[in-house]
Amino acid sequence: MRYLVLWTRRAAKQAGKLPRAEQRRVVEAVGALEDWPGCLQVQDIRRLTRHERLYRLRVGRYRVLFDVDPALEVVSVEQVRKRDERTY
Repeated sequence: MRYLVLWTRRAAKQAGKLPRAEQRRVVEAVGALEDWPGCLQVQDIRRLTRHERLYRLRVGRYRVLFDVDPALEVVSVEQVRKRDERTY
């Protein structure tokens, strides 16, 4: 079963500000989340501590924070941020 991937307005705006090459990499990596949970072995995905459904996806220097709702089979992309000491 394929999951539906939804972008929040905030995440779409953040992704739109990335350089074109990075933007393509992020969109491609997020698109692979449709195969949840099969994509866990392929991509660098970790569950965030103290969060039940929040995960991070590493795409180069950028981090994609997303929420997974297995009951609705939806992956919701919450943020796209450059990795720094304030990312998490």
